[in-house]
Amino acid sequence: MSLETSGVAGQRALRERTLHQIDDYVLPRLDSLDAPLLAVVGGSTGAGKSTLVNALVGHEVSRSSALRPTTRQPLLLHHPDDEHWFSGPRVLPELARVRVHRSVSAGPVEPDGGAMDTVALVAEPALPAGIAMVDAPDIDSVSDDNRALSRQLLEAADLWIFTTTAHRYADAVPWQLLGEAAARDITVAIVLGRVPDGAEQDIVPDLRRMLSERGLADSPVHVIPETRFDERGLLPEEHVAGLRRWLTELAEDAATRSAVARRTVDGVLAQLAQRVDALADAEAEQQSAADALARIVAEATDRAATKVEEATSDGTLLRGEVLARWQDFVGTGEFFRGLESGIGRMRDRLAAFVRGRPAPPEQVETALETGLHAVIVEAAADAAEDIERRWKAEPAGSAVLSGRNLGALPSGFSEEAAGVIRAWQQDVLALIQEEGAGRRTKARLAAFGVNGAAVALMVLSFASTGGLVGLEVGIAGGTAVVGQKLLESIFGEDAVRRMATKANDLLDMRVRRLLDGALSDQFLPLVERRRTAEDTAALRRLAPSLRSGLSGTPTTVGAPGTDTDAARSGGQHAQDPDDEDVSVVHPEEDHA
Repeated sequence: MSLETSGVAGQRALRERTLHQIDDYVLPRLDSLDAPLLAVVGGSTGAGKSTLVNALVGHEVSRSSALRPTTRQPLLLHHPDDEHWFSGPRVLPELARVRVHRSVSAGPVEPDGGAMDTVALVAEPALPAGIAMVDAPDIDSVSDDNRALSRQLLEAADLWIFTTTAHRYADAVPWQLLGEAAARDITVAIVLGRVPDGAEQDIVPDLRRMLSERGLADSPVHVIPETRFDERGLLPEEHVAGLRRWLTELAEDAATRSAVARRTVDGVLAQLAQRVDALADAEAEQQSAADALARIVAEATDRAATKVEEATSDGTLLRGEVLARWQDFVGTGEFFRGLESGIGRMRDRLAAFVRGRPAPPEQVETALETGLHAVIVEAAADAAEDIERRWKAEPAGSAVLSGRNLGALPSGFSEEAAGVIRAWQQDVLALIQEEGAGRRTKARLAAFGVNGAAVALMVLSFASTGGLVGLEVGIAGGTAVVGQKLLESIFGEDAVRRMATKANDLLDMRVRRLLDGALSDQFLPLVERRRTAEDTAALRRLAPSLRSGLSGTPTTVGAPGTDTDAARSGGQHAQDPDDEDVSVVHPEEDHA
């Protein structure tokens, strides 16, 4: 998406997020549906993520602070028996692994502020095998890199543990991400912390209302009241026991764990289908913008070629130096008077005149070459300026041209134009030689000279009087008649007409090829597309397969009817009387 189309910044971000999600979650999970679940603990700054992680493992492993960090290295905690699942690039392949070997008494793992492209692996026996936990950076961090990494981690998760507080649960940023969780149909547990005594009865219903409005009505809400830390500096055990039990049941029940993973995969695949459609639309928009810029180049090239064609067919070139040299060649007034005495005698006198002058055809040829060269270069220069001006009027074109000066022709164009003219002159000479190959024609041609006949044919092809005024009209008109009659006396009327048409066509072809090559080479590489409309159509055709999910049956994200009971309960079996704040029943409404 190299062109600056409308909304391209968001489209590029969506593409990067989609690539990350495919690499970080979809491919690893499809490759190993029985792998441990990855639970990402996310939330706003100061929402108590690290405090919760420490309480769940029973000791301080993640540094918690009231300060807003500017850098943050994520921690991935796993049971020692699950290390092989996470030590390689199976998940989060772009993040290098840093193994942290520590004892419980060693204190928290100090994040490496300069290693945001790494993830610290911590073997934690207190976690059950079958589930790993990531302490992610703040979703509303002042650091762009932190926010991007947090989102990347959340999109690599099988389930979310989302932390918020009684004072900040209505903040906009968390709800944006929770809306995306609903779109993915991912299992989400909400941890509402720092709830003042007596405020739970007002805050929790309001929080559940907001969850319901966003398609997360049955997400569990775990309440942690305002409390003091215990002697270990942790949240009291009774406030996290229910959440720990829920995670343990998920981890220990292989069927439930697999069902949760499959459900999340299906949700992610359905979300990917929507993203694929959006990215295909974005790619089509890029192609449309590139096509529009390419059309500008094609239109300007066509106008330039037409300008040259008109100048070489309306008599414009038969002015000034060209006319003077032609008059020198044909002998001015005496030559024209010869027309009255018969074309044969005129041809003989012209032949004698030509033989007595030092290569006069070359003088006319040079003058024609100079005039034609000026016309071609001017037309090409005007076209380049026109393309640059029109591109600058387009957002995509203006961005592409930034820092470039493409309104001027490349330095080698003048030489190329001269080469094209010389090649065309050889074309004309070849036409004369080919047409004069017969015995009788050859004799008549010899009396006049091959080069002289070629010059006469060039003049004839340029000699229409459309571009001349005043005295020049009569002179050029006479010039056309002279050249035509001379050639007809040698080759015949039909042959001359055919040669003149062929000469014009050959010149037009060579000039168009020159202009197209020069202007296209100068501008089109800036909007070159590696993918075609067929590639975009093929991308769109992937969406139905993604929506079909693992079962191969088309489903809508969040629609009821396909998940197992275990997946819908998130592993929660008999409700514990002490665990009233943890209920896991996934929504039955359509999140899409």
